[in-house]
Amino acid sequence: MEDTRTKKKEYVGYEYKDVITDKSRVSFLLDGYENFGWELDGNIIEAFGENRNPVKQNKVVLRIKRNRKIINKMELTRLQRNFESCVREIDTLEKSKNSAATIYALIIAVVGTAFMAGATFAVTAQPPQVILCILLAIPGFIGWILPYFVYKKVLGKQIEKVTPLIEEKYDEIYEICKKGNRILS
Repeated sequence: MEDTRTKKKEYVGYEYKDVITDKSRVSFLLDGYENFGWELDGNIIEAFGENRNPVKQNKVVLRIKRNRKIINKMELTRLQRNFESCVREIDTLEKSKNSAATIYALIIAVVGTAFMAGATFAVTAQPPQVILCILLAIPGFIGWILPYFVYKKVLGKQIEKVTPLIEEKYDEIYEICKKGNRILS
């Protein structure tokens, strides 16, 4: 019969890290960080409250830890930084899909609004310039209708352009994780 007093748990010093991310990326990041020696801490996920900042409603905090005495810690840290850099680049590429389309659509909408302002001033002038109002209102209405279609078209082109770049970054991440896993083994 073993005595429970003779079994001593060996001391392990941990380093801790909090990672703030979207709810949709939790599994991806956990899988990635495990390849660099990190493991989930007891306080797994903390969601931001609904009443706090509405921008952060979709965010979570991952609390992870790893042994301070891990072998090849410097190389794992270098690979981890490379991993985090690739994740940030993927986020930037994802945002670039919408940003270019939004910019084009907004520019067209502002130009359309300028034409509508000109049409308004033409009709309110003394004497009213009805013909000028009609001539300025037509491109104004087109400038208000066209942004939707421009947005959709530019968005489609950006998705075609950016998707292969995102896939390359994911491939790079998988290679980095493989290297980190080999170092841990």
